Amino acid sequence: MKAMILAAGKGTRVRPITYMMPKPMIPILHKPVMEFLVELLREHGFNQIMINTSHLAHQIEDYFRDGQQWGVHIGFSFEGHFENGQPVAQALGSAGGMRKIQDFSGFFDSTFVVLCGDALIDLNLTQIVNFHKAKGALATVVLREVDPSQVSSYGVVVTDETGRITAFQEKPRREEALSHTINTGIYVFEPEVFDYIPPGCPYDIGSDLFPALVKAGAPFYGITADFQWVDIGRTHDYWLAVQKVLRGEIKGVKVPGIQIQPGVWTGINIRANWDRIHIEPPVYIGASSHLADGVKLIGPTAIGYGCVLNEGCTLDGSLIFNYTQIAAGVTLRHQMVMGRYCISSDGNAIDTEESNLTWLIGDARSNANGKSP
Repeated sequence: MKAMILAAGKGTRVRPITYMMPKPMIPILHKPVMEFLVELLREHGFNQIMINTSHLAHQIEDYFRDGQQWGVHIGFSFEGHFENGQPVAQALGSAGGMRKIQDFSGFFDSTFVVLCGDALIDLNLTQIVNFHKAKGALATVVLREVDPSQVSSYGVVVTDETGRITAFQEKPRREEALSHTINTGIYVFEPEVFDYIPPGCPYDIGSDLFPALVKAGAPFYGITADFQWVDIGRTHDYWLAVQKVLRGEIKGVKVPGIQIQPGVWTGINIRANWDRIHIEPPVYIGASSHLADGVKLIGPTAIGYGCVLNEGCTLDGSLIFNYTQIAAGVTLRHQMVMGRYCISSDGNAIDTEESNLTWLIGDARSNANGKSP
């Protein structure tokens, strides 16, 4: 069976993380969020997967390649153009990206599933496809109820008693929302849906295609499902997701490494005098990291591989990406450190290079004192 993962967006709400990597490649303890989706699709028999790429496309393409590592076939559709011999991202919108693939080869020749590439889910896709076919639907959207305060971040959906969608609002203001049932970015389509998508231009599933289906009176259905859905829509959502994984609250996502004591996991080749380090679980420490005496780790905290934590520094509820060096005595509470950026859990970021703070937070590989492996 065939499926598509949407991975061409710039991920503006997760900046500055997405300056460094495309949103679907954001790691949940070293594993890109989109890898979980590939595994889910395979589990439900979807073994031919197209991925549209644009922003930092090479990172996705180099990681997933042809898909054989996951027992599936993967192909890519790049959206952009070249200037001076270099690719320039130019996304076509989610529906426009689907149409480009269809115009190229007619790939979508039977019922197919489309997933947004930025959420952890454990949905029974087989059950959703069966609902779609039983309704004789052209398009089906998986729905979920959220707190009314969250509706402005999602597409809001209204259905009748049969599940048929009668209204669709893309990210309305809270006071204008017709319901608090939202679009999860999980879709089932028939190939005839391309009759509603114009060729060769940007076109979005939520803001363009779905209102067109409602207006045309097409057989367009929604199904509300009870499933795990961890949306990495904003920086805060990502920080929370990693915290939940460390606390064991996300089903099917295990903390990697070796558990050296209850609630403390490490990779290999760690340099540390454990008797002189204070740890309050849950904590994960990546391979080839060096923890100096007097380091204090308060969970949930995750440290990437190749990091250097100098004497007396404290990490409290924080997420440190690979090859980060933290200077002696520095305290970070509810922070994410990625490359040159120190990002608070609510998304406020400090560029350490522009702020002349690289002596506090820097790249461990530039360390000349021999502590970095």
